[in-house]
Amino acid sequence: MASTREAAGLAAYLTDRYSEALADLRTVRRITGTNDHWAVMADCERGLGRPERALAMAATPEAKTLDKETQIELRMVAAGARLDMEQPEAAVVQLQGADLTPAKIQPWTARLRYAYAEALLAAEREDEAREWFMRAADADSDGLTDAAERVDDLDGIAFDEFEDELDADAEDAAEDEDIAPEGHVDEADEDDEDEDDEEEDEGGEDGAAHEELTAEASADSDSSDSHSDTDREADPDAPGEDTTH
Repeated sequence: MASTREAAGLAAYLTDRYSEALADLRTVRRITGTNDHWAVMADCERGLGRPERALAMAATPEAKTLDKETQIELRMVAAGARLDMEQPEAAVVQLQGADLTPAKIQPWTARLRYAYAEALLAAEREDEAREWFMRAADADSDGLTDAAERVDDLDGIAFDEFEDELDADAEDAAEDEDIAPEGHVDEADEDDEDEDDEEEDEGGEDGAAHEELTAEASADSDSSDSHSDTDREADPDAPGEDTTH
């Protein structure tokens, strides 16, 4: 029963169904007597719009019995509650401590630094926020955060806009050099080609007509000569060329 309710509670939490998640995880706590999901329960209170309850949970004696990783999670939840209540400087203080700069990178280090950078940014301390986003990126070997992208955003780098500018420059250069973009057919060129095709068609038709007329004239001439020769043979008395000397 406890494992079933635990699975249901965590699934509800991951799909933002905070009321269901809180009910299931409270049941798990009653059955097992453990506080393993104390930080998740506090975050559910935040999700339900009750950040003050999340802060109260972070200050209870139960919070002191949690393992190190859950304590870190609870601190990030409490800092988020402070941000919900528009208290960014308090959120910064909530996250400060030696855990931000451990001797060895821990599984939670990247996320803790990221949360700290977010709090600094909310407090309008952009230079410090950029530094901690960079530190979060350095510790984030598993890609759990978008810390590197946040650094780029703070630096004002927008790759899509940069690519659009390059495309625009290329088009301007092509227009200046009167070079049509690849795959583009100029309308004037199309008109010239159409006129050339029409002239070729007309020339072909005129040539064919001329050949036909020439052939008919030749045929008429041959027919006339043939009739003349036939008439001479039929009338021997007809005057002809005198061949006597």
